[in-house]
Amino acid sequence: MEDRLIHSLRVPFVTLCWTIILVFGQANSTSSVIEKMTPEELVAKHLESIGSSQARNSLKTRVISGMAQVIFRTAPVGQAVGKAVLASEGTKTLLGFSFPTPVYPREHLGFNGNHFMAAFVTPGVRSVLGNFLMANDLVFKQGLMGGALSSAWPFLDAGGRGAKLEYVGTKKINDRVLHELKYQPRGGSDLKITLFFDQETFRHVRTEYERVNAAPTGNRAYANVEERDMRNNLVEEFSDFKIEGGLTLPHTYKITLSVDAQGGTFSADWIAKFTQFDFNQPIDPNAFSVQP
Repeated sequence: MEDRLIHSLRVPFVTLCWTIILVFGQANSTSSVIEKMTPEELVAKHLESIGSSQARNSLKTRVISGMAQVIFRTAPVGQAVGKAVLASEGTKTLLGFSFPTPVYPREHLGFNGNHFMAAFVTPGVRSVLGNFLMANDLVFKQGLMGGALSSAWPFLDAGGRGAKLEYVGTKKINDRVLHELKYQPRGGSDLKITLFFDQETFRHVRTEYERVNAAPTGNRAYANVEERDMRNNLVEEFSDFKIEGGLTLPHTYKITLSVDAQGGTFSADWIAKFTQFDFNQPIDPNAFSVQP
């Protein structure tokens, strides 16, 4: 009787053990596959997530527009609602926000294929965002700003702009597991660029830019003043994907800029809700040449 009882307990126990082994074996197998993924494989899957090669190549120009909101989270705090537009043709890109307020009426950013310019928001004064991008103009020159919304998106270029890509693995951000890809422009840069793609769909959902300017060293006029590094963090987020013109593109685009400097901190969000997508419409080349 006792032997029969032990045998009846042993069978489920053995089954449980094999189940655990199989589950962990599959997990390790999946992990191994992820670790072996090359940047080229990730990029190929990402391009497939946008649309077919024919659909991607057929759209020469893009003019995308909708509602915009800006939220300033550090003093002076405030927010405004206005309009947003993102236009692109080849490597040329224009990103603009307009708001019905004299304090912050617009943000006008453009790359004409050769030069990048951020317009003044008021006479002689650029915004914190404009200053950051002027100092890190490769964000536009590499076609990174705007992600897959823009025709300048570097992965749409067969040459890839000569950037060095490194697949890191997966990372959990906001309870979401994402593929992490490091992006280093040809010639190098002090700007740390990391792109993130959805683990299952391979859609591009996030880009992080980080730059740290070291605190000054050497002789100081005031020895009692604490010097510290200046940290700049710009994050682009993309969501609400829908099909437009045969391509699966995000309809919500969010930019977050955080600056921590000796003179204080700055934090703000720009959120665009795109509702109008026009493709293959002629764009005046001068539109990409932004004037200060």
